[in-house]
Amino acid sequence: MPHDPRMHTAEHVLNQAMVRTLGCARCFSAHINRKKSKCDYRFHRDLQEGEVRALQELINAQLRRGLEVREEYLDRGTAGTCFGLERLPADAGDRIRIVRVGDFDACPCIGPHVKNTLEVGRFLLISHDFTDGVLRLRFKLGSP
Repeated sequence: MPHDPRMHTAEHVLNQAMVRTLGCARCFSAHINRKKSKCDYRFHRDLQEGEVRALQELINAQLRRGLEVREEYLDRGTAGTCFGLERLPADAGDRIRIVRVGDFDACPCIGPHVKNTLEVGRFLLISHDFTDGVLRLRFKLGSP
């Protein structure tokens, strides 16, 4: 089943929020579904409740900005110098699609996205846990 465009766009904003607020890398694994999704991060601890609130507030602030979501294509060599390509499928080809969420995020991606973050809805971080160096975040979206 294809990824849900709203959830997939929310994943981009979540990943950049994690990079900016906690200094960790983007998720190494994600399961994106229409009703709820999860992202796994290599991290050294669970989140504190204040961090959860701040993360959710940052994400929702970005979504409310009405950021345009657009794509561009780069040759694999150029893309590899600017972005990590490890999560792309082996058959991604020599032209790599970069998805930009306004001025907030940019990364290689093959999934579907909304045209504007106002279409995403409210981001809700519904649970989190930490096991063996993996921080798992589960989230869902309210109506746009």
